[in-house]
Amino acid sequence: MRRFLKATGSVLLASIVIVGCQTKNNQKETKVTNKANQVKETGFPNWGYDLQHTRHVPYKEITKDNVKKMGIVWQQDILDWNKDVPNLQEDFPVVQDGVMYVTSAKNHVFAIDGASGKKLWAWTPPKNVLDHLNSLPWQSNVASRGVAVANGNVYVLMIDNRLAKLDAKTGKLIKMVNFWDHEPSIKLENRYYESSAPMYYDGNIYVGSSGGDNGTRGFVWAFKADTLEPLWKEPFWTVPAEGEGWRKNSKYTGGGSVWTPMSFDPDTDMMYFAVGNPAPDFYDEDRKGKNPYTDSIVALDSKTGKFKWASSQVDHDVWDYDAAATPMVLNAKVGGKVRKIVVEGGKNGKWYAWDAKTGKTIYDGVPFVKIKNSKPPSDENKVVLQWPGTPGGESYAPETYDPETNYVLIPGINSPNLMLAAKDRKEIAKDNNTFPGTKILPLPANVHPSGNITAIDINTGKKVYQINTDDPMYGGFTSTASGLAFYGELDGKVNALDIKKGKVLWSMQSGGKQIKMAPSIYTVGGKQYVAVITGGTRVVVYGLGGKEKVAAPNENAQLQGEADKIPASVDPVQVYKKSCVSCHGDNLQGATAPNLQHIGKTMTKEDILNKILNGGDRMPAGVAKGADAEALAEWLSKKK
Repeated sequence: MRRFLKATGSVLLASIVIVGCQTKNNQKETKVTNKANQVKETGFPNWGYDLQHTRHVPYKEITKDNVKKMGIVWQQDILDWNKDVPNLQEDFPVVQDGVMYVTSAKNHVFAIDGASGKKLWAWTPPKNVLDHLNSLPWQSNVASRGVAVANGNVYVLMIDNRLAKLDAKTGKLIKMVNFWDHEPSIKLENRYYESSAPMYYDGNIYVGSSGGDNGTRGFVWAFKADTLEPLWKEPFWTVPAEGEGWRKNSKYTGGGSVWTPMSFDPDTDMMYFAVGNPAPDFYDEDRKGKNPYTDSIVALDSKTGKFKWASSQVDHDVWDYDAAATPMVLNAKVGGKVRKIVVEGGKNGKWYAWDAKTGKTIYDGVPFVKIKNSKPPSDENKVVLQWPGTPGGESYAPETYDPETNYVLIPGINSPNLMLAAKDRKEIAKDNNTFPGTKILPLPANVHPSGNITAIDINTGKKVYQINTDDPMYGGFTSTASGLAFYGELDGKVNALDIKKGKVLWSMQSGGKQIKMAPSIYTVGGKQYVAVITGGTRVVVYGLGGKEKVAAPNENAQLQGEADKIPASVDPVQVYKKSCVSCHGDNLQGATAPNLQHIGKTMTKEDILNKILNGGDRMPAGVAKGADAEALAEWLSKKK
């Protein structure tokens, strides 16, 4: 499903920590051809900046001394260009040669001038693709988390399991391939979909899979960037074939999604990726024992797909504790010596480090949020709070690595769930939607989800500091060579953190809420910019001396979470019967989804509206929209 440390910077030689071209002692230097583009870097060329996904940029114009002079340089709501575009809420913009590329749910792609916000081009998927997405509404509004840009092309994954290649200058479609033409099982009708950003590495495009919670069989795959033909004859499957190994003959047994981008080490051509949970999530009768490679970090030879190593964070998961966040590949000081390592924080609330070559564990699960769990019961009267809940821990929000301090920053989610497992196979069979065998009950009124920022010293594996945040950390970090880490929050604030001291030096509102991505930081003409996506559809870019006023929230943003005007003709009862009754019951009593009869005691109207629009946990996004969603949220908030 849908995931700090201290040492003196002087011990890290500059030649080791240059972002995007880290080298290993006694090994060749990184090949220039492995970079996403071949010019001196000024942009944000990959999902995580470099191939190792450190999200650490070399830019220094914005410093600890002048960061308070930052303001909004430009802002653009994508709805001004296309009123039908869904949210961009979890997109991670890529910036190359001064051009920013963003993508939305349903895979609209936009190219924007990074200095001015001017639209350069927009691409809308072909009608047959959009019709295919809309034919299965439960997946039609899935997030799209970004694109890959290389050699004059833009690569984007379609939700319905296709890979498209666009001309980076014009936005025209060059080619599109269907995964099911090469592997017939991979199709939307079989409950597969795509939500990740693809990755470009050394002439190839690498993709993962979503839909593991539906019982699909997770995979990663490689395609040649020029022809879009498979590089490997078949995918690397993260779980056995149906009926083999730990997968019994059950329609919904599977999992192992790879729904965040993979990392690469150009010195060795190895690739590393995080694997999601087994399915069904809470009901485990058909998958007893260990469930490899779910909840694991896996390493492969990127050219052949050959398995190298894997390390499990949870051998037998009944809580939905994916390894979700993209792992980072680092040359860092560990125990007084520089080593090449892989690090990642899991949804289980623990942070890990491994030797990059062998997979040998270095730090075996440093806790960074509250952890208290037991096997979820099938009796609603016996449920207890499980910490962390299904959001994590650390979900897909990325960490960052600062080589000067040798710290990793972890975005934490301190939020529990009341988890209820299916009673038997028959109950699973009744739930033919997403997340079979799983129910999440409303939280008690006295439980308030929050978040934190944890700094871990890689040299020791110990926490240096931890900062509590009011809201869960869904966005993640990007750090700079001047010792700052930028991040956004659910309340719409964008912040700059002094990494060494753990002190917030600057904050500013973005004009929207629900920032669920990490900033992209880039330069154009020597000027440094910090970009976020807020309010669902608005791109906001900050820089020194920015003077624009914070814009008002856009009432028409589909995933904004802000109030629309409710026409008198909208009947919330009818909206409920149309959109909610099949899961929540004809009397709000709950069915395959939670009881809502007293939801107003534990959730505000805004919280309910946010859930209706954005989805989350086991609920798909966009079950109602616009005035219908607003009326439904208003009505439900009064159920006390």
